[in-house]
Amino acid sequence: MALQQLKKEDTLAMRTRLIGQSCRLFYSGDPVKIIKARGQYLFDENGRRYLDCISNVQHVGHCHPTITKAAAAQMDLLNVNSRFLHDNIVVYAERLAATLPEKLCVFYFVNSGSEANDLALRLAQQYTQHEDVIVLDHAYHGHLTSLIDISPYKFRKLKGQKEWVHVAPLPDTYRGIYRENHPNPGQAYADTVKDMIDEVHRKGRKICAFFAESLPSVGGQIIFPQGYSAKVAEYVRSAGGVFVADEVQTGFGRVGTHFWAFQLQGDGFCPDIVTLGKPMGNGHPLACVATTAAIAGAFTANGVEYFNTFGGNPVSCAIGLAVLDVIEEEDLRGNATRVGAHLKDLLTELQTRHTVIGDVRGVGLFVGLELVTDREQRTPDTETAAMVVKRLKEDHRICVSTDGPWESVVKFKPPMCFSMDDAELVVQCIDRILTDISAIDLKVEKED
Repeated sequence: MALQQLKKEDTLAMRTRLIGQSCRLFYSGDPVKIIKARGQYLFDENGRRYLDCISNVQHVGHCHPTITKAAAAQMDLLNVNSRFLHDNIVVYAERLAATLPEKLCVFYFVNSGSEANDLALRLAQQYTQHEDVIVLDHAYHGHLTSLIDISPYKFRKLKGQKEWVHVAPLPDTYRGIYRENHPNPGQAYADTVKDMIDEVHRKGRKICAFFAESLPSVGGQIIFPQGYSAKVAEYVRSAGGVFVADEVQTGFGRVGTHFWAFQLQGDGFCPDIVTLGKPMGNGHPLACVATTAAIAGAFTANGVEYFNTFGGNPVSCAIGLAVLDVIEEEDLRGNATRVGAHLKDLLTELQTRHTVIGDVRGVGLFVGLELVTDREQRTPDTETAAMVVKRLKEDHRICVSTDGPWESVVKFKPPMCFSMDDAELVVQCIDRILTDISAIDLKVEKED
């Protein structure tokens, strides 16, 4: 029997009454009620279609038939926890191992990116027997208490910074302390981490881990300068710590040229722990930690069993395997490379005609459009970014959102089936909106 479909106003009223108000909606002033989705498209209660540029969780496309068939077939057969011996978990782990550097060969399956990052923190602390963690400014690693503690994006609004947490500058070559004109920004930003390690040691403390998203998203769709991660890893390991790469937002081929975003830093770089999540189950709650045999061995040696009721169950792993199949069979990495490059080219051309566009950056289908009030000063234009998001939804039924410290970056992380036509449509609509805004600003200026 189909679920009852309520009127939109009734759904909103019930949500307001029953759901915690800190659980926010997109477009809170006029939220979109979605009742169906396929591929890169969402459909509201009136059958209107929206182009989805937000849902990086539905990695291979909403309601992909291969995924839904795999889920239903396994659910119809068996679903138990991972204390029973079953093929799916080991077959899936082997498939994941084939995409990663050889030393990342031990897997722990969990249900969310937050769980994965919490476990990664525990693994690092157990292995190193140290506590202190270095994170990047504006970072967000999850909603658990342990992760709020290492997420400046959150703890600055809540309970403040813990003594054992140290915040390094975000390696942002657009508006950071070392910019694109610096001769070696990767080395310069890595040296800020070394300085922080030295300061920690002077205080009589020891580094457990450097914890970073491979491409910071909440920080504003940031692309690390070359050489940064390898040099940081060298400094952190020499201090007895480990390098944790958070791939919850960026893994599974989103960058196109590589399966994992950390691989953009070159063949010589490999993290000690990698966390996976969001796109892993195409909307099903599935996440994972991959690490080395040595780190896993230290975790086992503490004598405390690690058990996760739902992590690695047969249904979750069947879905994960199906996602890997679709990525390969539909060449979604190739699509991300081609469409992402086209989207960047179109946005870069748009930048030549709209001075409000300060920067276009990204790789594959991970792209950011930074808006500014002044190109020379690079002053964030939060207001125009919000207007672009609003107008895209209201005028063109295109869903995007903003990120960055000032919410001035319009971000694109769509399902990987996003097409050339989709990219062209989005940019044409942004062009119209920015042209309209410029005309209004000019009219107001003349009237003044």
